Amino acid sequence: MSQHRIECTVNGEAQSVEVPARRLLSDFLRDDLHLTGTKRGCETGICGACSVLVDGEVVKSCLKLAVQVQGCEITTVEGLANGDQLHPLQESFMQCGGLQCGYCTPGFLMTSCAMLKNNPRPTADEVRHGLNGNLCRCTGYTQIVESILTAAEKMHGN
Repeated sequence: MSQHRIECTVNGEAQSVEVPARRLLSDFLRDDLHLTGTKRGCETGICGACSVLVDGEVVKSCLKLAVQVQGCEITTVEGLANGDQLHPLQESFMQCGGLQCGYCTPGFLMTSCAMLKNNPRPTADEVRHGLNGNLCRCTGYTQIVESILTAAEKMHGN
Protein backbone atom coordinates (compact mmCIF):
# COMPACT_ATOMS: atom_id res chain seq x y z
CA MET A 1 0.00 0.00 0.00
CA SER A 2 1.37 3.39 -0.91
CA GLN A 3 2.51 5.80 1.81
CA HIS A 4 1.73 9.51 1.88
CA ARG A 5 3.33 12.22 3.96
CA ILE A 6 0.86 14.29 5.95
CA GLU A 7 1.89 17.67 7.26
CA CYS A 8 -0.62 19.21 9.61
CA THR A 9 -0.87 20.83 13.02
CA VAL A 10 -2.36 18.78 15.85
CA ASN A 11 -3.12 20.50 19.16
CA GLY A 12 -0.75 23.31 18.23
CA GLU A 13 2.18 21.06 17.28
CA ALA A 14 3.42 20.63 13.70
CA GLN A 15 3.29 17.01 12.53
CA SER A 16 4.92 15.37 9.51
CA VAL A 17 4.06 11.67 9.31
CA GLU A 18 3.97 9.04 6.59
CA VAL A 19 0.74 7.06 6.55
CA PRO A 20 -0.92 4.51 4.29
CA ALA A 21 -3.32 6.05 1.78
CA ARG A 22 -6.33 4.42 3.43
CA ARG A 23 -5.51 5.31 7.07
CA LEU A 24 -8.51 6.86 8.79
CA LEU A 25 -8.02 10.11 10.66
CA SER A 26 -9.12 8.37 13.88
CA ASP A 27 -6.42 5.72 13.42
CA PHE A 28 -3.81 8.36 12.53
CA LEU A 29 -4.56 10.25 15.76
CA ARG A 30 -4.73 7.19 18.01
CA ASP A 31 -2.15 4.87 16.49
CA ASP A 32 0.40 7.19 14.87
CA LEU A 33 0.24 10.18 17.23
CA HIS A 34 -0.83 8.23 20.37
CA LEU A 35 -3.69 10.67 21.09
CA THR A 36 -6.07 8.11 22.52
CA GLY A 37 -8.71 10.57 23.72
CA THR A 38 -10.35 10.29 20.30
CA LYS A 39 -12.48 7.15 20.63
CA ARG A 40 -13.40 4.54 18.07
CA GLY A 41 -17.09 3.92 18.51
CA CYS A 42 -19.45 2.84 15.76
CA GLU A 43 -16.95 3.53 12.95
CA THR A 44 -19.89 4.63 10.77
CA GLY A 45 -20.17 8.27 11.85
CA ILE A 46 -23.32 7.81 13.90
CA CYS A 47 -22.12 7.91 17.52
CA GLY A 48 -19.80 10.94 17.47
CA ALA A 49 -17.24 9.44 19.89
CA CYS A 50 -14.50 10.15 17.33
CA SER A 51 -15.38 13.83 16.83
CA VAL A 52 -12.45 16.22 16.50
CA LEU A 53 -12.07 19.74 15.15
CA VAL A 54 -10.48 20.21 11.73
CA ASP A 55 -9.90 23.87 10.99
CA GLY A 56 -12.45 24.64 13.72
CA GLU A 57 -15.23 22.46 12.31
CA VAL A 58 -16.51 19.24 13.88
CA VAL A 59 -15.43 16.18 11.91
CA LYS A 60 -16.16 12.54 12.58
CA SER A 61 -12.63 11.20 12.32
CA CYS A 62 -13.83 7.67 11.49
CA LEU A 63 -15.22 9.00 8.20
CA LYS A 64 -12.23 11.04 7.07
CA LEU A 65 -8.96 9.79 5.65
CA ALA A 66 -5.78 11.07 7.24
CA VAL A 67 -4.50 12.31 3.86
CA GLN A 68 -7.50 14.66 3.73
CA VAL A 69 -6.12 16.75 6.62
CA GLN A 70 -2.97 17.76 4.75
CA GLY A 71 -2.22 21.35 5.83
CA CYS A 72 -5.07 21.46 8.34
CA GLU A 73 -5.27 22.45 12.00
CA ILE A 74 -6.64 19.60 14.11
CA THR A 75 -7.77 19.83 17.72
CA THR A 76 -8.45 16.73 19.78
CA VAL A 77 -9.72 16.48 23.34
CA GLU A 78 -6.08 16.46 24.50
CA GLY A 79 -5.76 19.96 23.05
CA LEU A 80 -8.60 21.53 25.05
CA ALA A 81 -6.78 21.97 28.34
CA ASN A 82 -4.09 24.61 28.73
CA GLY A 83 -1.43 22.68 30.60
CA ASP A 84 -2.94 21.75 33.97
CA GLN A 85 -5.80 24.23 33.48
CA LEU A 86 -8.86 22.38 32.22
CA HIS A 87 -11.10 23.94 29.59
CA PRO A 88 -14.38 25.25 31.09
CA LEU A 89 -16.24 22.48 29.25
CA GLN A 90 -14.07 19.83 30.88
CA GLU A 91 -14.62 21.41 34.31
CA SER A 92 -18.36 21.66 33.79
CA PHE A 93 -18.71 18.07 32.60
CA MET A 94 -17.04 16.96 35.84
CA GLN A 95 -18.99 19.33 38.10
CA CYS A 96 -22.40 18.74 36.53
CA GLY A 97 -22.11 15.00 36.02
CA GLY A 98 -22.05 15.24 32.23
CA LEU A 99 -20.05 12.03 32.04
CA GLN A 100 -20.48 8.59 33.48
CA CYS A 101 -18.48 5.92 31.69
CA GLY A 102 -16.65 8.66 29.77
CA TYR A 103 -16.37 6.87 26.45
CA CYS A 104 -18.48 9.36 24.51
CA THR A 105 -17.23 12.38 26.46
CA PRO A 106 -14.36 13.41 24.15
CA GLY A 107 -16.75 13.61 21.21
CA PHE A 108 -19.27 15.61 23.22
CA LEU A 109 -16.52 17.97 24.40
CA MET A 110 -15.27 18.62 20.88
CA THR A 111 -18.77 19.09 19.46
CA SER A 112 -19.65 21.41 22.35
CA CYS A 113 -16.47 23.41 21.88
CA ALA A 114 -17.37 24.16 18.26
CA MET A 115 -20.98 24.83 19.24
CA LEU A 116 -20.00 27.42 21.85
CA LYS A 117 -17.60 29.07 19.43
CA ASN A 118 -20.46 29.55 16.95
CA ASN A 119 -23.13 30.28 19.57
CA PRO A 120 -21.59 31.48 22.86
CA ARG A 121 -24.94 31.68 24.69
CA PRO A 122 -27.13 28.80 23.48
CA THR A 123 -30.48 27.85 24.89
CA ALA A 124 -31.07 24.32 26.17
CA ASP A 125 -32.97 23.51 22.96
CA GLU A 126 -30.08 24.82 20.83
CA VAL A 127 -27.65 22.65 22.80
CA ARG A 128 -29.83 19.57 22.29
CA HIS A 129 -30.04 20.28 18.58
CA GLY A 130 -26.28 20.88 18.39
CA LEU A 131 -25.60 17.50 19.98
CA ASN A 132 -27.68 15.68 17.39
CA GLY A 133 -24.66 13.74 16.03
CA ASN A 134 -23.44 12.42 19.39
CA LEU A 135 -24.77 9.45 21.31
CA CYS A 136 -24.50 8.59 25.00
CA ARG A 137 -25.83 5.39 26.51
CA CYS A 138 -25.30 6.35 30.15
CA THR A 139 -26.37 9.87 31.13
CA GLY A 140 -29.75 10.53 29.57
CA TYR A 141 -28.32 13.83 28.20
CA THR A 142 -29.77 16.07 30.93
CA GLN A 143 -26.41 16.46 32.67
CA ILE A 144 -24.61 16.90 29.35
CA VAL A 145 -26.88 19.80 28.39
CA GLU A 146 -26.49 21.29 31.89
CA SER A 147 -22.70 20.93 31.60
CA ILE A 148 -22.60 22.82 28.31
CA LEU A 149 -24.87 25.59 29.56
CA THR A 150 -22.74 25.93 32.70
CA ALA A 151 -19.57 26.12 30.59
CA ALA A 152 -21.15 28.76 28.35
CA GLU A 153 -21.94 30.84 31.42
CA LYS A 154 -18.37 30.45 32.72
CA MET A 155 -16.92 31.37 29.37
CA HIS A 156 -19.22 34.18 28.32
CA GLY A 157 -21.35 35.23 31.27
CA ASN A 158 -25.13 35.57 31.23
